[in-house]
Amino acid sequence: MRLCAGRGPASGLSGRQVHRDLPAVTVDPPGDGLSVWLLAFGQTLTYAGLYYGFAALLPALEADFGWTKAELAAGPTLAFLVTAVLTPFTGGLVDRGRAGEMLTLLPLLGGAAMAGMALAQTQAQWLALWALVGVAQAGAMYETCFAFLTRRLGQGARAAITRVTLVAGFAGTLAFPFGAALAAVVGGRGGLVGFAVLVALGVAPVNLWAVVRLRRRSPAARRRADPEPGAMAAALRRPAFWGLAAVWGLIWLNHTILITYALELFTSRGAASGVAVVAASCIGPAQVSGRLLLMLNEARVGNARATMFALVSILVASVCLAAAGVALPLIFAFALCQGMGAGLLSILKPVLTADLLGRRGFGAVSGALAVAPILSSAAGPSVGAALLAAGGTAAVLSASFAMAVAGTAIAAVLLARGQRDLA
Repeated sequence: MRLCAGRGPASGLSGRQVHRDLPAVTVDPPGDGLSVWLLAFGQTLTYAGLYYGFAALLPALEADFGWTKAELAAGPTLAFLVTAVLTPFTGGLVDRGRAGEMLTLLPLLGGAAMAGMALAQTQAQWLALWALVGVAQAGAMYETCFAFLTRRLGQGARAAITRVTLVAGFAGTLAFPFGAALAAVVGGRGGLVGFAVLVALGVAPVNLWAVVRLRRRSPAARRRADPEPGAMAAALRRPAFWGLAAVWGLIWLNHTILITYALELFTSRGAASGVAVVAASCIGPAQVSGRLLLMLNEARVGNARATMFALVSILVASVCLAAAGVALPLIFAFALCQGMGAGLLSILKPVLTADLLGRRGFGAVSGALAVAPILSSAAGPSVGAALLAAGGTAAVLSASFAMAVAGTAIAAVLLARGQRDLA
């Protein structure tokens, strides 16, 4: 018997129901369709600025600050560590009905911090400002947005969340050309100000509009899920929990390193700077295409097969990037495979958790599993910088390939055992 999707909630998504929401992408979900589009736009700008902005400006930042890659990368690394520490706290604020306030106010904090970076003169100032970005990330990104939609729309949240993920998948497509244009005109420091304006003045008003509309039109569900004592302890005793943590940690470390240093890796393969920007911009649409592909083939492809397809896609991406030194167009094949694999896994991750670990205490269990990819995202910029310093792009490519191989192998074992358990 093949693995089937669980029916429990997963960040507002549930099992195969996720895949059946494609028709709803073009139909207003219950509540207020405009509000969902506004939140989708807000998440796109949030990820473009707070997540992709550093990678989009990295070459210009090196030139303007005169610091090493490792010194610069320590900033986003610290931001993700702060996010990992604060996520349980912001989750508690969501439970108390404060998701809307975080979605509105924290982009202002993130934007102010990015603007302050343009004036940073010391490493300590740089790190302190990135720590503030970490605070903003903890309450202004997908997790908070999805929780808010789930509270306000109930069952209608599935279609709304699908819409948000499809639109926000283009954040990288916006960030890399925007960053290149800013760097060419005002340099790296000026580029930070540009992204700051994008986040503070673009996201905060849009999110506020959406939050006010949804609160007026869609009453929040007030009943909280009953506690399930012992569920977390039981999950921690299962090898599948640690196996999934290893898979997500390895794959997100691979993805963060390759995305952070995409422009440098592409130019090392022989791409001109303009071509490198175009190739990096293709990763976002590839993520969206992966999600659409999964939805369109739901009836024919189970979660286990879809997961292995996504992991192999990421593995092939590393091969394509390494081979691009001989055939430059392969950087676009890398963007397609890497983006598609990451896009698929962003939907399959919670579903696979329900498949292998069950629905008991799902919120706590999935939250604990989320620590691994968050920490990998934190470590990615610094690990990538260390690899570049130690062995150049060859070291980055070799390490990323090894991560993809290890993650794919662990997942194959987990899924094989899971299928036997369900047979």
